[in-house]
Amino acid sequence: MSRAIDGSKRKNHRKKILKLAKGYWGRRSTNYKTAKDAVAKSLAYAYRDRKDRKGEFRKLWIIRINAACREQGLSYSRLIAGLKKAGIIINRKALAYLATEDNAAFAAITDKVKAALGA
Repeated sequence: MSRAIDGSKRKNHRKKILKLAKGYWGRRSTNYKTAKDAVAKSLAYAYRDRKDRKGEFRKLWIIRINAACREQGLSYSRLIAGLKKAGIIINRKALAYLATEDNAAFAAITDKVKAALGA
C-alpha cells in the first residue's frame, strides 16, 4: 500500500497547527516542524495556567479582604475564624466584592464577627 503524502488529512492537520501558531515569532509561525513544538508547548502552558488562575484569584481576594479587615480592626485570620464561629457561610469571592464595593455590608459582617469572637 502506498504512503499518503499529499492527502487532505495531512494538509488539514498542518494547516490547523500553523493556524494555531499564527503570530509566533520567526519560523515558529511558518515552519510546520517548529510550529508543532511551539503549539504543543503553548497548549500545555494554557492548560496549566487555567488551573493556576483560580489560585491567583483566591490570592487577590484574600489580599482585598485582609486590607478591608485591617480598617475594621481585625486581621484576616481572625475574620475567617470569627465567620466560622458566627455561622456565617460566605465565600472569599463574595467577601472581597463586599470589601471593595459595599463597605457598609462588610462592616456589618465584621461587627457580627467581633461579637462572635467576644472582642
